[in-house]
Amino acid sequence: MNSHKVRSACVYYNDTLAGYLLQNSRGYTFLYNSNYVTSQNPSIALDMPKKKRLFRQPYLFPYFQGLLPEGANKAFYCERLGIKRTDKFAMLLSLANHETIGAVTVRERSH
Repeated sequence: MNSHKVRSACVYYNDTLAGYLLQNSRGYTFLYNSNYVTSQNPSIALDMPKKKRLFRQPYLFPYFQGLLPEGANKAFYCERLGIKRTDKFAMLLSLANHETIGAVTVRERSH
């Protein structure tokens, strides 16, 4: 992946914009939307409390990893959608916008 290329997605909690998930060659970043920080809505995950700061990791955050299929289901969806099995960001955009259990969805960000 090009080190300058940044992929981004919007993270929603019950259709309310909660924050932004970014990926580049160095890893993943999550940032809450400032309006969401002051809302009564809960944090997206225990390891990402609602704060005005960047959360960074070299790998996909455990909460978002938990939204992805595994094993035979992962193989099925990747083959069906033409996604590399290692491209977790593409899987999130393809599956976590409507296939999640719970209130959180991940959608492609409009630029």
